[in-house]
Amino acid sequence: MIVRKEQDINFLKLFGQNLKRIRISKDFTQEYLANDLNIEISQISRIERGLINTSIINVKKIADSLKIDIKDLFDFK
Repeated sequence: MIVRKEQDINFLKLFGQNLKRIRISKDFTQEYLANDLNIEISQISRIERGLINTSIINVKKIADSLKIDIKDLFDFK
């Protein structure tokens, strides 16, 4: 069970790092992205640091805002 939790935590961190990389490459600030999604800046920060597991709806909204395919957010192997 502990291994599974560690894998989940690692996945969230990798997702967040990838989101941050893409966001920066698009010249989006956390503030701009948060405003575009109508969520708190702190939520973007927590997603990027792998501290929270955001909803699939937010993942879709993030991809739409960044004008990328949703699958690009998961391309961090």
